[in-house]
Amino acid sequence: QVQLLESGGGVVHPGGSLRLSCAASGVIFRINVMGWYRQAPGKERELVATITNSGFTNYKDSVKGRFTIARDSAKNTWNLQMNSLQLEDTATYYCYGDIRTTLTLSYNFWGQGTQVTVSS
Repeated sequence: QVQLLESGGGVVHPGGSLRLSCAASGVIFRINVMGWYRQAPGKERELVATITNSGFTNYKDSVKGRFTIARDSAKNTWNLQMNSLQLEDTATYYCYGDIRTTLTLSYNFWGQGTQVTVSS
């Protein structure tokens, strides 16, 4: 089984920075896509950023230029550097992985979530 362990959430003032980290463990053949999603109270879970095994990145429009996703494929870890945080970035952030656990089978895995609160 694969587990994703997140770390790095917290409380920060507007304009501040936080760095989220995710580490995948278990039986992993390859991680196809690494990413971060978030869910604010009363809202649906939304994509924040993803990075593929080949390094292609995708960002939610509102975080472009402020957030950066990076990976270390050899260590099965990835992180999200969040700068210039805004009140509307407050949410529970979930680590996500599209992970190949055998030669032919891939599954979606999620972390337990970490709270990011931006408050003045």
